[in-house]
Order: sequence, then structure tokens, then C-alpha cells
Amino acid sequence: MAGKNAADHAITATSLYGSSGDNTFAGVMSFMRRKYTKDVAGADVVVWGIPLDTGVTNRPGARFGPAAVRRASAIFDNDPQYPFNLDLFEKMAVADYGDCPLSTNRVWDNPERIESEAASIIGNDCYLLTLGGDHFVTWPVLKAHAEKYGPLALIQFDAHQDTWEDDGEQICHGTFVTKAVREGIIDPERSIQIGVRTHAPEDYGIEILYGDDVEEMSAEEIAAQIKARIGNMPCYITFDIDCLDCAYAPGTGTPVAGGPSTAKMLSVLRKLGSLDIKGSDVVEVSPAYDHADITAIAGATIALYMLGIRAEKLLEE
Repeated sequence: MAGKNAADHAITATSLYGSSGDNTFAGVMSFMRRKYTKDVAGADVVVWGIPLDTGVTNRPGARFGPAAVRRASAIFDNDPQYPFNLDLFEKMAVADYGDCPLSTNRVWDNPERIESEAASIIGNDCYLLTLGGDHFVTWPVLKAHAEKYGPLALIQFDAHQDTWEDDGEQICHGTFVTKAVREGIIDPERSIQIGVRTHAPEDYGIEILYGDDVEEMSAEEIAAQIKARIGNMPCYITFDIDCLDCAYAPGTGTPVAGGPSTAKMLSVLRKLGSLDIKGSDVVEVSPAYDHADITAIAGATIALYMLGIRAEKLLEE
């Protein structure tokens, strides 16, 4: 159901294709008004949320991130999307799967719940775009992707390395890279972190573009260095919103000053479409600390760009 008189496209749509006719300020807030469904057969891309923030080490609230990003994305539907100049949904079938069901009192069960649900979705040969949640959620999602595609190169936009010590049992947003390296989920020699502005005990051989590097480099130079590092290896993009400077992303749990602008990092993402990207996520949006939805809008726009480069890839095939 689409057109000027349509409403609540997220629940009334009969197809995974096409734009909605909802007012931007009203209606059911799925991501970019995509149809809410657990039936992902035939979907090219599935968007879902993982509202988990039990692993944060500073300010909580990222469990509300998926809802905030969905709400901020409503303004994007109905028009050709800049800078792609495409109706992303004309030839790309996209579903909003809703959120992963999580336990609030048996938190140790949640990693398996996330991994199992993610594996089920990508088992349908869908591209999975995840809205977090704190950065721990990347770990079980990465495991599901590696089970299907083999070891991955990691492209991590982040103010933190997330390589703190882990005994294998922790649910912590600062250790997912340690887990992934130790279990062979990612290849550190082909992985890269962009925007890091803190120190951690290990780098595991992962290339790092620190905050001051990113400040001095152009978006073209940053993208070229990422592509040189990744090569033709299957890769996964994780974008922690705190990669951005606090001026552009105040609504996050562990903000770090001295980061890049939203515009610069969007320009970098725009240039990565030639890579073999198997999945992606946007994490750590914590709307309780946001102002005028600045951070939610940034997160939604980053997710939009991830959809845009996927749409262009499908058009090439």
C-alpha cells in the first residue's frame, strides 16, 4: 500500500519493494517504513534491532537506540535518496524484522539468542543490517556471519579499539574484537579501525587510523587506505556512533572528543561500495543523552548509506 493516502506502511504493505506514502511525522516507525515481518523469504536486505546495553562501561541507554534510529529514519522515505539518486526500494526488497527477543534477567542467554536469530536470517541469503544496542551485539552477529562466509575482514569505525582482556564469558562492549581475533572470526591482518581516540592494551595487528590521522586525511585517502587493507576479502562494517565527535553524536554512552564529522565519515562510507561487504551494523546510539535527535539522525543516515551502497551493488549484478 503506497501513495498519498497510505498510512502505516510498516504493517499495511503487501510487498517488500517500493516507498510508502506515510507522513514523515506519523505512523508506525519501522526503519524507513519498511514492512515489519518475520518472513524474510525473498528479501535482499533485512534490518533488525538488538536493544541490548547490559555490557556498557559508562552511560547506559543504548537499548533504546534501535527505536530512536527507526524514528529518525522516517524522514528519508518517499524521495530519491541523496547521494545515490535512487529509490532504494524500487529493485531492492527490504524488510524490517523488528527486534531480537532478549531476556532481562537471564542475560547470559542473550549472546546465543542473538547469534541464533542472526544465523536464521542470513541463512535466507539476506544482507543483515543491525541497529544496536551496545557494541557487544556485534560479537554474536559477527559469529553468525563467519559461520556462513568464513573469517571476515573487519572495518570498525570507533573511538575505541574494543580489545580489552576477555575471559571468554564476559558480556562487555569493550571486548568483542578480542573475542573475534582469538576465535578466528576476523583476520586482524586484513582489518582496520578508523577514528580511534583512546588507548587499549592490544591491537592484535589490526591497522589503526587514529583520530588525528583522520583529521589530517581526506575522505578519499581514508577510503583508499581501507580498501587497500581489505582487498577482495569478505568484510563486515561496524559503525560505533562514538566514532563521531561529540558535537555530532552527543547521544552515546562513551563519548570521546576530537573525532570526525558526520559528513566526513558518510563520504568515506560512500566510497566503499566496491568491497565485498557481507553485513553491517550501527551501534551505541543512546537517545537519553541526545539533543534534537542529532545522534539518532546520524545513526539513521549511516544506516541509509549502508543500504545505498548495497542497492548500487545489486544494480551492478
